[in-house]
Amino acid sequence: MADFTIYIANKNYSSWSLRAWLMLKRSGVTFEEVMIPLRQPDTHTQIMRHSPSGRVPALKHGKTVIWESLAIGEYLDELFPAKKLWPSSNYARAVARAVSAEMHAGFGNLRRHLPMNMRGSFANRGLTPEAQADVNRIIALWRDCHKRFRVKGGYLFGPFSIADAMFAPVVSRFRTYAVEMDAEAKAYCDAIEAWPAYQEWVAAAKNEPMIIEEYEF
Repeated sequence: MADFTIYIANKNYSSWSLRAWLMLKRSGVTFEEVMIPLRQPDTHTQIMRHSPSGRVPALKHGKTVIWESLAIGEYLDELFPAKKLWPSSNYARAVARAVSAEMHAGFGNLRRHLPMNMRGSFANRGLTPEAQADVNRIIALWRDCHKRFRVKGGYLFGPFSIADAMFAPVVSRFRTYAVEMDAEAKAYCDAIEAWPAYQEWVAAAKNEPMIIEEYEF
């Protein structure tokens, strides 16, 4: 049995589960995953067995339980510093934490209007002005990170980091809803989508049988 167990929701729809799962993949540890389907009569009861917040993801490591995606990343970074889940330099690390925290706390209009649906293709969904403002800010963040750290078309800070995991569900949303982007933003999306762990998640998401009607347009 693996020392780590990650409790997640539907891979097709759960953006926060994707973030924590990618962080685990980046850490290189062996882990078990338990998927608890959303919108089922026993969903809340099942989640509460593993997460005190009643939400997933939740990471179990021995007797330790961490029930929030960004905290999971911090925990893994402290356990496995050689993996450099955050950038090496103090300055880059501070910026990476800042953009990750902004993603964590913000962009509610984008989340509501363009829910994650990896199986879907809704090019005609369109954007509200508020969602477009979120898109503009996200692309500006990516551009700023590439400019500051001279990363051309790849990840935000060099090697794949917690910050990239935080933005991976946005990449999925941009593809699902055919969001217009400049060449630099497209190159970043391409880099995320080319990562084998991301491709593994997408393949599993597309094979899930569960459907949540409110996220299908």
